[in-house]
Amino acid sequence: MASQSMEVVAKALEQQMLQSARIVEEKLDGELEKLERMDEDELERLKERRLEALKKAQKQKQEWISKGHGEYREIPSERDFFPEVKDSKSVVCHFYRDSTFRCKILDKHLAVLAKKHLETKFIKLNVEKAPFLTEKLRIKVIPTLALVKDGKTKDYIVGFTDLGNIDEFPTEMLEWRLGCSDIINYSGNLLEPPTVRQKTGSKFTKVEKKTIRGKGYDSDSESDED
Repeated sequence: MASQSMEVVAKALEQQMLQSARIVEEKLDGELEKLERMDEDELERLKERRLEALKKAQKQKQEWISKGHGEYREIPSERDFFPEVKDSKSVVCHFYRDSTFRCKILDKHLAVLAKKHLETKFIKLNVEKAPFLTEKLRIKVIPTLALVKDGKTKDYIVGFTDLGNIDEFPTEMLEWRLGCSDIINYSGNLLEPPTVRQKTGSKFTKVEKKTIRGKGYDSDSESDED
């Protein structure tokens, strides 16, 4: 009975795949027929529109690069934060501390995403150089990512809680989380985060208190204890 049931399921899946293939084939045939019916003038206009779109995309890319997009940069002080976020529509700012291990993990992922998502500016700021800004934005846990849209802080990613709460999360997990806040152009499924599997024996982080210029901050970094 089990083998017969499996055979029925296999046949059903085969039929479904064949149906999907036929739909794709019909769609391609329709596009080819449309192109074949076009005269030379219509084809020329289509080429011109596509060329114009490419030129526009290239111009936008150069504009982003001129504003500091495309690379993950550190800004020297909190005074630089305001012109940076004013200059770009979408900004991810990593508030970090040198002694916090998880900040170094974020650095690695943010450097990758900065190159992939030119539409967004990726910067970092040392909290020791930003007492006013961290107070204004109510940043208490390090690391924290401030997600700024049109000059206004729209969302925060605090620690690794939204990233599976493990240190070994993939870059795709952070990319998905940024996509959920519409701070990057995300092409995946926002309803399904990338799978994160916690390694056996991995430790969850202990929270430790640090003081920066008289202000208390929670550290989300991994404990050095065995």
